[in-house]
Formats: sequence, structure tokens, C-alpha cells
Amino acid sequence: QAQLVESGGGLVQPGGSLRLSCAASGFSFSNYTINWYRQAPGKERELVAGVSSIGVSINIAASVKGRFTASRDNARRMAYLQMENLKPEDTAVYYCHAKWFRSIYEGQGTQVTVSS
Repeated sequence: QAQLVESGGGLVQPGGSLRLSCAASGFSFSNYTINWYRQAPGKERELVAGVSSIGVSINIAASVKGRFTASRDNARRMAYLQMENLKPEDTAVYYCHAKWFRSIYEGQGTQVTVSS
């Protein structure tokens, strides 16, 4: 069964860092572009950052540029979102999203809360 499972979310103080992980199984992970989305309560879903099938950084949102980096390890079937200098406005549920042509998978999300 194909699935994506995110982990690494939690509570962090402003200025802190977190690394989200996304574990893939059941599909040809290395073919897929990986994007990270987030959704905060009452707000629209936002594309945050992505990484191409060969590991090139893509789709960096202006709101996180210079602070967030998406990466992947195809051998381990893992994707990552490194988040630095976190701000309260980064609080949201973060989702790992895999896409290859019309084939799409998405995880259940992991909560990130930035608060003092």
C-alpha cells in the first residue's frame, strides 16, 4: 500500500529550528516530485517548498525563502523539510505531497507550532 508518513513536528520557540521527515513506501519514490504544503487554521493551503526527483530545490515560497530547505534521499525513500528561524506565522499542519504525472500521494500531516 502506497503511503507517505510525516514526522518531526512539534512545539518550538520563535527563532528555533525543526526538521520534518517524510517516509515513503509502496511506490516508485525516486520518480516523484516532492512538495511540502502547509495549512493554518482559517487560512488557505500554501505551497512552501519542493524538491525535484533528482534533488533540485523548487517552489520556494517567498514567505520562507532563506529559512526553509526541502531535500530528499532517494536511496532511503525519505524527504525532508529543514526549517530555520521559525516564526509564529509558520504555525500550521505541514503535509508531504508526492506527484508524478497524474499519480499523487499525500501524508496525513504533522503539526508545527511556533510559540513562546
